[in-house]
Amino acid sequence: MTTVYEQRAAPAVPLEARRSPAGPLLALLWAGVVAVVALWWTDTRSVVGAAGWLTDAGRIAGLLCGYSCAVLVGLMARVPLLERRIGSDRVARWHAMAGRYTICLLVAHVTLILFGYAAQDGSGILHETTTVVLTYPEMLKATAGGLILIAVGILSARAVRRRVSHEFWYYVHLLTYAALFLAFGHQLALGADFTGNSLAQAAWYALYLGVAALVAWFRILTPVRLNMRHQLRVESVHQETPDVFSVVVRGRHIDELQAQPGQFFRWRFLTEGMRWTSSPYSLSAPPRPDLLRITVKALGGHSASVSLLRPGTRVWAEGPYGSLTADRRSSRKVLLIAAGVGITPLRALFETLPGQVTLLYRARTAEDLALGAELEAIARWRGARVVYALNDADGSRPRFTAQTLRAAVSDVGGHDVYVCGPDAFARDVYRALRAAGVPDRRIHHESFEL
Repeated sequence: MTTVYEQRAAPAVPLEARRSPAGPLLALLWAGVVAVVALWWTDTRSVVGAAGWLTDAGRIAGLLCGYSCAVLVGLMARVPLLERRIGSDRVARWHAMAGRYTICLLVAHVTLILFGYAAQDGSGILHETTTVVLTYPEMLKATAGGLILIAVGILSARAVRRRVSHEFWYYVHLLTYAALFLAFGHQLALGADFTGNSLAQAAWYALYLGVAALVAWFRILTPVRLNMRHQLRVESVHQETPDVFSVVVRGRHIDELQAQPGQFFRWRFLTEGMRWTSSPYSLSAPPRPDLLRITVKALGGHSASVSLLRPGTRVWAEGPYGSLTADRRSSRKVLLIAAGVGITPLRALFETLPGQVTLLYRARTAEDLALGAELEAIARWRGARVVYALNDADGSRPRFTAQTLRAAVSDVGGHDVYVCGPDAFARDVYRALRAAGVPDRRIHHESFEL
């Protein structure tokens, strides 16, 4: 691969790390929560009796659930500001957390409203449920939407998701759009806070239409334009280790993508058995004017099929995404820590980051050191260090502790540190780095375990 990806001089990168917009975005989202609560408060003059308390609690739960649904979709619209400045993994964690709250609010809304109506009418809960679902306007559609959301929530629970294929989970997850469409009408038709309040109705329409526009633009139109413009195809496939393969992708005007080392794309290979799955793989070398390269470990059905790709296979890509880039560093000293195939984005950074760079690479054996020859060549070319942490003869893994990190890099506390590897590995390394005196703001990590 070095014949295609020759080492090049590292570009000048400002040392002032770009400030993340995460804080202002969270403040904006919480301001939306306050606005929703204020809408309920101004429309609620008094709450009388058990029926009133139940009904009004159901109203506020429903309003917050409706707002949260819009936020959930907006977070996953793949807006570049979020994906590249905050980080795809962080946004996905926000999405997962908000999803759990949304399901809880949905269940609370349905339960409280039905019991409140039943108490108000003096009827049984089953009779009241049948009456509401079958006779109230927009409620049949809303019921279908609510059931879809609950099904998506159940499938997204960690214990369940581990037992279903990624493809099944992904396509069921897409039904969220249908669920929100089905449920939207009943919010305005039955919501006491919207009845006769044209300003509130306009704001709700603006919220949902705005989110729909983000999805249409960034998840549909932008990828279509990218792939029509760049015409990506597999150039070649190279075996790096027994279960790791690099794929070189050729296209037109690659430089217009403005991809940076450390970022990733979502790749869909248009061949039998792979065209219906989109997977995130990092660039394992800096992008060239007509070439991109990824390096993939055979961990599942899709990744194992990468080795069978043939030159000329059409590629559908979305991106670039991710914030594990040079923009995050604030020191001239950088430590890169990788485990397994987590080396891929760090290999690209190892070539391009200016300043004093050290790479610490953990693998089971020497044979598992993917891209090892390239790393050695880059280290010689730029005068950098590569430190390997391999399993002992008995198979035990070396532990990363504050002491071992200081032994590898004496002034580790003065470094920016980039970490990439399995989630458990990253957590262990994070704790060791903090114990070694590395400030939290200088520890940069991105995970694909979304």
